[in-house]
Amino acid sequence: MSSILICVLFFALVFEFINGFHDTANAIATSVYTRALSAKNAILLAAIMNFCGALVSDKVAKTISKGLVNIQLEQYVILAALIAAIIWNLITWWKGIPSSSSHALIGGLLGATMVYSGSTEPIVWDGVIQKVIIPLFTSPLIGFLVGYLFMRTILTLFVNWSHNKVNKLFLKLQILSAALVAYSHGNNDAQKTMGIMTLALISGGLLDSSAGVPVWIKIACATTMAIGTSIGGWKIMKTMGGSVTKIQPSSGFAAQTAAALVIEFMSHFGAPVSTTQVITTSIMGAGSVKRFSAVKWGVAQSIVVAWVVTLPISMFIGGLVSFLIGMFM
Repeated sequence: MSSILICVLFFALVFEFINGFHDTANAIATSVYTRALSAKNAILLAAIMNFCGALVSDKVAKTISKGLVNIQLEQYVILAALIAAIIWNLITWWKGIPSSSSHALIGGLLGATMVYSGSTEPIVWDGVIQKVIIPLFTSPLIGFLVGYLFMRTILTLFVNWSHNKVNKLFLKLQILSAALVAYSHGNNDAQKTMGIMTLALISGGLLDSSAGVPVWIKIACATTMAIGTSIGGWKIMKTMGGSVTKIQPSSGFAAQTAAALVIEFMSHFGAPVSTTQVITTSIMGAGSVKRFSAVKWGVAQSIVVAWVVTLPISMFIGGLVSFLIGMFM
């Protein structure tokens, strides 16, 4: 195994670690905000469920490793993609912006590949459009709609219950919904790094292109994400927990359950969606049921802007890093 390949695998696990603490808030912010779980217990639950979810499937990993580029890449190009994703993740984490780790990684890979090849021909545009671009726009919209419908259903079913009784019930149910979101996060997000590591092994000639994701890669990614999750993501948690809209236990449960279902649905089709986007819009949908003005649309707008710019900015960073490393290779 070459030193550059070892470097790629190392940075892949660094990205997975950062992904864990960057996106921890997605699964647990509403549960901590409503005090359904203490921060410590919520992070522990998220870490365990992230680990379990990461071992379940490899459809998303196959999309990353085989469905986006159709050229034999040099190892440094994959390294450039990872560095680009890490840079953007750290910037957005520092600013407390819940951006998409998924699109940062994909953008970095696309940008690095285009600079390396000098053209757009190696990009599998059908795969990019169907598995990345379309879900980029549809999954947040579906998350909003399902979150809205879940909350509307809850209000209808429990209209005659007292406020305290409803809160007590959904404080307990939020533990389940937090576990579901963490599980779905592991099932979708961890696979992106698995795909990158598999792509690196294929490019290095150590794995056949028709092979699946090696078991040791699944375990390494699942473990690393769980460790990253255990560190927590407090800056982003603050944004997700209360800055978008005021969250009650019932709306927190509705948002988390809706997000988990949407992410699992997308994972079934191998679409690498953003957990961040889906849970955020699910929170917006659940929060807008009682009144549309309950959502702080100014905050929501800044989050949406971060979503839109993540892909092109990470493409630019990936291309730039690929160019700089290529000068010395």
